[in-house]
Amino acid sequence: MIILGADTSLPILSVALLRDDEIVGAIALEGKGSRNEKLLPALDWLLAEGNISRESIDLFAVTRGPGSFTGVRIGLATIQGLALALGKPVCAISTHEAIALGSGQSDAVVVDDAGRGEFYISEFRGGRELVPPHLGSSAPAGAIIASEFMQRSNVALAAARRATQIANEGHVDRYADVRPIYVRLAEAEVKLQQKRNG
Repeated sequence: MIILGADTSLPILSVALLRDDEIVGAIALEGKGSRNEKLLPALDWLLAEGNISRESIDLFAVTRGPGSFTGVRIGLATIQGLALALGKPVCAISTHEAIALGSGQSDAVVVDDAGRGEFYISEFRGGRELVPPHLGSSAPAGAIIASEFMQRSNVALAAARRATQIANEGHVDRYADVRPIYVRLAEAEVKLQQKRNG
């Protein structure tokens, strides 16, 4: 089985390609402000280097947040478009689930900077999500910090590996929800609400 993974929810854009859980290739690029310009060329380069056609992909894995509002939308739209054109399934998982799996810890708390002095926090037990992403004012001790994880690991690769597990368990349909995990309103929506209320 060939799985293509992508993460555009974090400042480092990443893509990865697995064949039967063996790494064909993985790329990580600075992604702030240019995810839409970098994602498809990175995917195409990875496929060309692996001598794999788009049509050979069996499953697309993509993160759906929390993270950058624009980044999440770009990743989901691009991967959905490719999967739809090729008639292949999409396995959409939370960015935190990919990080938790990639950390190798079955019990983990994943934390990411949400801006405005807040954090996105998720909890996992036995490799499964116990507490979904929510906002918190401080990072719990011992938590896996997303920004540190992405400096040493490829989030798209972790997402592709998680998708492999999900596919092997026969649960891809449980991960068909491609709605972004935003947790809170975007800055523009907050300002619009304030303008309406003020």
